[in-house]
Amino acid sequence: MKEIFSYNVDVNKTAYMNWRTKYHEQIHNMIVIADGFMKSAILLAETALDDNLDKKADIIVYPMLFNANHAIELYLKAITWTLNIVLDKTERIEGSHNIQQILQVVKSRVTEFETSREKREQFRKMISNLEEYINELFSKISSEDTKCKKDNMDFSRYPFDQKYVPHFYISEFDNVVVDLENFVERFKDIGKNLNLLSTYYLYDILEAGE
Repeated sequence: MKEIFSYNVDVNKTAYMNWRTKYHEQIHNMIVIADGFMKSAILLAETALDDNLDKKADIIVYPMLFNANHAIELYLKAITWTLNIVLDKTERIEGSHNIQQILQVVKSRVTEFETSREKREQFRKMISNLEEYINELFSKISSEDTKCKKDNMDFSRYPFDQKYVPHFYISEFDNVVVDLENFVERFKDIGKNLNLLSTYYLYDILEAGE
């Protein structure tokens, strides 16, 4: 049987895992992988929009959401790490998988670094869509019992939490749905702005100042 990690005779049918990554540039590599997760989330949604007669959207919605959320996590951690270096902090990546918590760290670092009110306002505008999504997400995945204890970010990987309590879409009586067109539109915008922010702080601020 042919190995998975092997060449195809056609270069356009071969994925190169280390063409875009760089050995000594860990933050850059995080952004590369974040781009991949975000793009894959959008491509999955677009595939279902092109043809959903078999109702494939009902099962690929889970990797769609996982990939989008993991992309957000990577972008935010890349920004955090970059600004931690710029601000001479000892931390690298902060937070676990809780993107709401990680976003708060990013906002704190940007506020600390950016002295210009105009720059801060521009940043707030660029994350407004993201912040609205995260607030919506956490209103779904948090409960009175777990709000202060667990973030339930594994909701798209498992149908239940670590205590085998079903996640919100399992326990909900009414339909829990995702508008695919809105998903594509929102996450294209979120991904674009997170890419712009992460690359700006890495290349225009950190590396330009070295």
